[in-house]
Amino acid sequence: MDDDRRRWGDRRDARWIRNVDGLHAIMPHLMNKRTDAEVYINQEFDVTELLAFLEERNVSETGERTKFFHCIIMAVARLVQLRPDLNIYISGRRMYMRHRTSMAFVARRDFQDGSRESLIITEVDDDWTLRKVTDDITGSVKQVRESDSYGVDKTLDTFAKVPRTIMMGIMGLVRILDFYGKTPRSLTDGDPNFCTVLLSNLGSIGCPSVYHHLNNYGTNSIVATIGTIHNKEVLKDDGTREIRKMVDVGITMDERIADGMYFARSMKVLQQILSKPELLDIPMRDPIEL
Repeated sequence: MDDDRRRWGDRRDARWIRNVDGLHAIMPHLMNKRTDAEVYINQEFDVTELLAFLEERNVSETGERTKFFHCIIMAVARLVQLRPDLNIYISGRRMYMRHRTSMAFVARRDFQDGSRESLIITEVDDDWTLRKVTDDITGSVKQVRESDSYGVDKTLDTFAKVPRTIMMGIMGLVRILDFYGKTPRSLTDGDPNFCTVLLSNLGSIGCPSVYHHLNNYGTNSIVATIGTIHNKEVLKDDGTREIRKMVDVGITMDERIADGMYFARSMKVLQQILSKPELLDIPMRDPIEL
């Protein structure tokens, strides 16, 4: 970690952004809760080229099959790299830039009512490619389904046994620690409330994208729900019509981390990435051209 990251006021996972304009300095005080500053959009993304790429890839490659959700995770990771303000969070009424990017999602042990869910969080590495994402996530999901507990599950199970009055006191202390960025690693490591982007693949169970709230606890500033893939007739530039594959994505963001134009341009960049799926095979350390 460099000297700049060790300055007073920095956190172990992020650097305090000291030089901000007046508006962004005041907003965390006017809207001190993340849920006060939610912005939600529901946007269609064209995934025609991505699905064709995925079908060809799974025919030609050996090993674990790459899924649509794996592509989305890799695309979002690359988006955050290209649009770094998406990796900012507000906590303790200050603005911080994360040192690392992390993606999180929920994995179910099976698709029955009442089946247990586990929270999976994975950090983006410089050597990330679509192949590595596929192997890593497939391995994590397999581990969840074969084990009794995963990640923070044991910690949460321990808290679940604590009497209500004591729990209230513990949670009050945890929130104070969270405000000052002093929450123990035993609570933050593996907790999606402390990730860059929390993703929910509702399309895998046949559900549309929905609004999902942010949480005041933790540092997560972006939640995205991916819906089902559907056909849509679109008008081409030459006046003809074409059937395209589309997916609805619901995205909730903390408006205090960036302005509306930055968010809008970020959505366009994500569409560009999805329209050139071969870029997902390029390691994160290497630059790409859109």
